Amino acid sequence: MDWTSNLQGLFGGILIGISATWLMATLGRVTGISGIAGTLVTARPKGDSAWRAAFLAGLVTSPILLVLAGGDLGNVVNEPNEIIGDPAGGVLSMLIAGLLVGVGTGLGSGCTSGHGVCGLARLSPRSMAATGTFLLSAVVTVYVARHIVGGGA
Repeated sequence: MDWTSNLQGLFGGILIGISATWLMATLGRVTGISGIAGTLVTARPKGDSAWRAAFLAGLVTSPILLVLAGGDLGNVVNEPNEIIGDPAGGVLSMLIAGLLVGVGTGLGSGCTSGHGVCGLARLSPRSMAATGTFLLSAVVTVYVARHIVGGGA
């Protein structure tokens, strides 16, 4: 068992929980990445942009700072000199998947972080249904990819 990965995951989960609690306690906002990014880009909220921009900047700069400090990003590469490996299904499939995730967050009125982390903690029935749908969709996708299409290990 790789304890380093487990401890990184535990530490990351603790940080996510603390940040979600802090945002709710201080600003009364749910930590949903699609809502934070979407509102910043599309609605341009007055007086609400600074924390949204800071939150998104932290998401982007944190991995960069980790690498600069000599850490690694976990098990994401095949070669020692790479930082992030090539997408398993190619760049086009990754772009299509990203587009579908964006459409899904619009249809589901939120993303996995908003519904799964914050909504479940608030015992929101809508978030429970959404998170169950995310998980079921993931199970079906993996099954189809591995056993019907044959594209996975």
